[in-house]
Amino acid sequence: VQTLDGRETAPRGATPEWFLSEDGTTPPFRESVLSGLSVGVPGNIALAAMAHNEHGNLEWAQLFEPAIALARGGYKINNRLHGYLERMPDRVGKSEAGKALFYNADGEPLAAGTLVRNEQLARSLERIAKGGPELFYLAALGGEIAQTVAANTPREGAMDTFDLGIYEAKEREAVCGMYRGYKICGMGPPSSGGVAVMQILGQLERFDLAALGAENPVTWHLFLESQRLAYADRGLYLADSDFVTVPVAGLVEPDYLARRSMLISADARASTVEAGTPTGAPQARALGDELPERGTSHFSVAGADGTLISYTSTIEGPFGSGLMAGGFYLNNELTDFSRSPVRDGKPVANRIEGGKRPRSSMAPTVVFDPSGKPVLAIGAAGGGTIPVQTARGIIGVIDFGLPAKEAIALPFIMGFGDRVLIEKGTWLERAIPAFEAFGHTQIIARNAPLKAGAVMLEDGKWTAARDPRIESALIVP
Repeated sequence: VQTLDGRETAPRGATPEWFLSEDGTTPPFRESVLSGLSVGVPGNIALAAMAHNEHGNLEWAQLFEPAIALARGGYKINNRLHGYLERMPDRVGKSEAGKALFYNADGEPLAAGTLVRNEQLARSLERIAKGGPELFYLAALGGEIAQTVAANTPREGAMDTFDLGIYEAKEREAVCGMYRGYKICGMGPPSSGGVAVMQILGQLERFDLAALGAENPVTWHLFLESQRLAYADRGLYLADSDFVTVPVAGLVEPDYLARRSMLISADARASTVEAGTPTGAPQARALGDELPERGTSHFSVAGADGTLISYTSTIEGPFGSGLMAGGFYLNNELTDFSRSPVRDGKPVANRIEGGKRPRSSMAPTVVFDPSGKPVLAIGAAGGGTIPVQTARGIIGVIDFGLPAKEAIALPFIMGFGDRVLIEKGTWLERAIPAFEAFGHTQIIARNAPLKAGAVMLEDGKWTAARDPRIESALIVP
């Protein structure tokens, strides 16, 4: 298993007070997002180049041909995109280029079904295809990115061309563990996904979920309680391990997970949940005040040679910072850092620092059966819901024996602090009284931002599955 990290970095000039006002207070979130303060040095091109250099078969330039054709030939706005254009004009149309792409002369969003062509993006992709990643980071395109970010950064230390020139994708150590005889491997820091997925599963192993069944409120109550424990650890310990001590081995160690599991009751909600103390845990840490992530994509692939790829990528929020360069939107990844560097007199692990990578929820995962054979690649988009979606899919496959499509389609339930989100229109919504009886009182029934994807070995053949919830939203009338 090889894991590659293309997470964005903060510019060298970023300090822990990066998001604070002159008086030391935290300004409204929107002010941080819609500015150069939120933009991290992009990592996707370096990540793709690193993977291609080690494993690629096609020529680099060939990889860009479909995207160039799509940008130049155009695509139709679907219902999902049109909804974002209506709801987020300040972000989508922050730049003149964004306005020209997606809004008419009266400032109204283009209708679903409208063809959008992005010639500037096509030219940028052609330049990267011809010149390689150096063209993106070191040549004129990198200069345009740096200039755009600097012009919109209201303080010293803004991103410059040197920040782009020194960016590197990194190989990281995979986070692996066992669940009911299956080996689960995921992404380590600065992602929290691999640890969170392994903790959720490990804490549930003492419960016979298969016997309880997929349509039993007890099953999903246990799932909720395990989430709460995992996310408490995530909030306190997970961050960029190049900058702070992250006790990854201790967090997924079987004895530690067994102890944490004993905090879960099958018939009652824990009144309070706190982070544990795994082996190697640093002292004097505080929880941060990060905002939810959203603008993420995921795909899983099985190659003809048996290679599995689980790939998660994100711009953070829909349309990122709203700033554009080269025909594409620039990310707002730096708002994945805690905006407060210190809380209650204690340092926050996920505070911003120059060159540091913000924590993410990304959870690309590969699963091996008890014989050691790879049988599943899975992951998801959807911000902080990603580890929960991924763990739920793995439980569906291993505990309930479901094919990937049905495992991904399982109803969704997640805890957000003391609140519980239950997927609207499912049997879980009808079972709300049962969850209330367990002690879950702040329950919200609504649609969830779910986009899981997987490939699974079924009856000797690889089959692909994606979340059925997004199908209707993609349709163009």
